[in-house]
Amino acid sequence: MIFIEKENRTTIETVKRLARVFKVKRSAIGYAGLKDKRAITRQHLTVHLPDPSQDEYLLNRIGHTPIKLLWAARHKNKLKRGHLAGNRFTIKIREVDPGHVIRAKQSIDRLVATGVPNFLGEQRFGYRQNNHLLGRALLKRDWQAFLDELCGKPLPEDPPPTRTGRTAYEAGDYAAALDAWPKQLRHDRQALDALRQGKRGRDAVECVDAQQREFVINAFQSAVFNDLLDARVRAGLLGQLVPGDLAWKHDSRAVFAVDEATADLENSPEGRVPRFEVSPSGPMWGYAMTQASGQVGQWELEALEKYDVSVDDLGAGPYTIDGRRRPMRIQLKDTQVSAGADEHGPFICLQFTLPRGSFATIVTREVIKPDDSATLDGDDDEREDEE
Repeated sequence: MIFIEKENRTTIETVKRLARVFKVKRSAIGYAGLKDKRAITRQHLTVHLPDPSQDEYLLNRIGHTPIKLLWAARHKNKLKRGHLAGNRFTIKIREVDPGHVIRAKQSIDRLVATGVPNFLGEQRFGYRQNNHLLGRALLKRDWQAFLDELCGKPLPEDPPPTRTGRTAYEAGDYAAALDAWPKQLRHDRQALDALRQGKRGRDAVECVDAQQREFVINAFQSAVFNDLLDARVRAGLLGQLVPGDLAWKHDSRAVFAVDEATADLENSPEGRVPRFEVSPSGPMWGYAMTQASGQVGQWELEALEKYDVSVDDLGAGPYTIDGRRRPMRIQLKDTQVSAGADEHGPFICLQFTLPRGSFATIVTREVIKPDDSATLDGDDDEREDEE
């Protein structure tokens, strides 16, 4: 097992780099979760190396990369997705008056008391905020829509090289589009290169990394979940169970059905909702997902169908997804709020711990709202635009 520090580098990019360092396949490297690119992050990974005689030589090779090795030790098990319990965050908010630290503390205290709405952050939706539309196209098996969304539709705000490439794509000049396309947009370039070679439809789509295709399908699930959560927050039901809900048990990550009597019991002062042991759950939609009932079930189905996607679409074709439930609120723990200054200027510092799968950017967004009277989820123009 190795413990590393990286900056401005995704977990997937790091795995690819380490696979070359250790001379192994990517599948030989295990990790428990994905870390943000635009951050300084620390992460445990495992590398399958049956022969310990090469350890020192291979570990020294990390020193020739931008990745910093903090420590390494022999371990018998491979880290896998889901092994992560949570993450600790330290975030410095700059270009603010440090005197506003009191307001920041009040916001954090409110989130500790009510719970954080468990939105999936904007970075899940990509640099154009359209990953969910790419995922929808895959689920609908609309290959042309996928390619058009990925490589076409130039916008005035696009950077000039990308706008040039998108315009060339729409003109059918795939070689010119590929030549203009930024090198860092690797998945877009994979599709363009396939089109340049004469591939069409599904064949061109499947030249995009399988992991990226899985990611955009997850983005579609995330968009539906966020829509439902937004409606629930606006209705004042984030911290309440209603009949038809599937309640999330935070200790076991299991769900149970809620009828009227159960809702009354769990929402009462003696119930588990105020103690943060139980919360409403929402759908990360999939064909085999346990579905809510009654009015809640209808809300969830309508949110899916708003995108012209049916439950059958989720279980047909090459991109079937089982689905799962996700808590609609999460608990903010181990919080600290402070103010200070360093060589970069004044700042307000937030420190907190979140369970796995939750986004620190959502917590930060709640703290930096310019209007204290804003609703808990905020309007689109109050959100940070992040990848």
